[in-house]
Amino acid sequence: MKAIEVKKLTRNYNGLCAVDHINFEVDSGEIFGFLGPNGAGKTTTIKMLTGQLRPTSGKAQVVGCDVVEERQELKPQIGVVFEYQNVYERLSARDNLIFYARLYGVNKKRVAEVLAQVGLIGREREKIKNYSNGMKQRLLIARALLHEPKALFLDEPTRGLDPGVARDIRAIISNLAAEGVTVFLTTHYMEEADRLSNRVAIIDQGRIVALDTPENLKLEHGDGEDITLEDVFIKLTGKSLYRGG
Repeated sequence: MKAIEVKKLTRNYNGLCAVDHINFEVDSGEIFGFLGPNGAGKTTTIKMLTGQLRPTSGKAQVVGCDVVEERQELKPQIGVVFEYQNVYERLSARDNLIFYARLYGVNKKRVAEVLAQVGLIGREREKIKNYSNGMKQRLLIARALLHEPKALFLDEPTRGLDPGVARDIRAIISNLAAEGVTVFLTTHYMEEADRLSNRVAIIDQGRIVALDTPENLKLEHGDGEDITLEDVFIKLTGKSLYRGG
């Protein structure tokens, strides 16, 4: 079953084509890496797929819902974690999640379940302003999981985190996929994308320039030499990225 189906999806801004007739599909339970330089169209694509931004043209379905015509039906089916950490810092983690559980119409017992899922049990009554970046990121993932979404969109989930915390976040992502959650992942860390993703798409200047498994991409562009996914990325886009995680 396809969790995400995208056909000729396009978004223009004042004459600039930010996303240019892209096509791809994502299977249920797949971790799909969506890679590209800054300004390539990654965040715009996520906003269209999550119903936050209307496409200029083209079609997309996420968990069976048209992202334009069935936007209200789509929202309860997906979770989204953007790069910025928008939490109520004067509240505890538990109180943050109770507040959102009420908004989602979710039973309060889910709060303890997702806190355990992301490893915050024992720290859940502390105010968020005292949390590290890594703990805040765990909380954001917990919030996105409260309503048990079928698909999870993660925009740079380990950016700025120390290697140990980043490893823990990657383990959470792998476990979610093993449970059948579809994960749409953007990251600048090529090693992370290589390690986690079943397949990756590389987008540059609004167009998808490659889509395959990390291993197949490395074999195709290796010219008989052992290369990394970052080497493939640079070869296809002409742009370098920092390593991390």
